[in-house]
Amino acid sequence: MSVIELNNINKYFGSGVSKVHVLHDINFSADRGELILVVGPSGSGKSTFLTIAGGLQTPTSGEVSVEGKSMAKLSTAQRDKLRLNQIGFVLQSYSLVPYLKVKEQFDFVNKVKRQGNLNQAELKELLVQLGIENLTNKFPGELSGGQTQRVAIARALFANPDIVLADEPTAALDSARVAEVGKLFKELAKTRDKAVVVVTHDVRLMEFADKTYQIMDGKMTQATNKQPAK
Repeated sequence: MSVIELNNINKYFGSGVSKVHVLHDINFSADRGELILVVGPSGSGKSTFLTIAGGLQTPTSGEVSVEGKSMAKLSTAQRDKLRLNQIGFVLQSYSLVPYLKVKEQFDFVNKVKRQGNLNQAELKELLVQLGIENLTNKFPGELSGGQTQRVAIARALFANPDIVLADEPTAALDSARVAEVGKLFKELAKTRDKAVVVVTHDVRLMEFADKTYQIMDGKMTQATNKQPAK
C-alpha cells in the first residue's frame, strides 16, 4: 500500500465566468523509500497539488489518502494530528519563526511535537550535511536566501515525518548545494524509509529521483528521468 495516494483530484478556484480548473483528474501515489519529483513551470498547478497532498487545502473532488486513511473522513483534529506526526513540509515561504534563533527553531518543534523527533546527535549530523552547523546562533533575518532554505529543510526533517513534501527546495541554491540536497533527500528516502515528494522546476534534481512526473496546465503525466522536462 502506498503511503500517500491522490485519486481523481480536481481543483477549481473562483466561480462563474472567473472559474478556473487548476488540477485535472490527478492520480498520484508515493511509496516509502521513493524520491519523486513533480516538475513543471510556474502556474502549472505544482504548489496546489502539493498543498492538497499535504491536507493544507481540500480538493473540489477526488480523494487524498495517507496510509490508507481518507483525509476527507477525518475530523479537523485528526487531520491536524496526521499532518503534525506524518507529514513534513518545506514550503517556499520557509515559515521560520523570525524571533527565534536557528537552534531555537528545533526547540520549538520539540514543544509542538513531543515524540518521534531526531535526537541531538542526528540533528547535528543533519546540520553538517546541509552546511548550516555554524548558523545555529543566528536569527532568520541574518541568513541569506540559500541558508534560510537549508534551515527550513532541516526543520522539516527534524520532525522525522513519514512523508516529506517540498515546494521548490533548491530555488535559492547553487549547483553544489542542489546536489547535496538531492543526495540528502535520496538518502532520507532510502535509509529512513520515507516518501519524499518534491515539486520543482529545477531539472538538476532529476538525476536523484526514482520517478519524475510532469505537470502542465494542471494535467499530470509521468516523465522520463533521462531527459530534462521542458
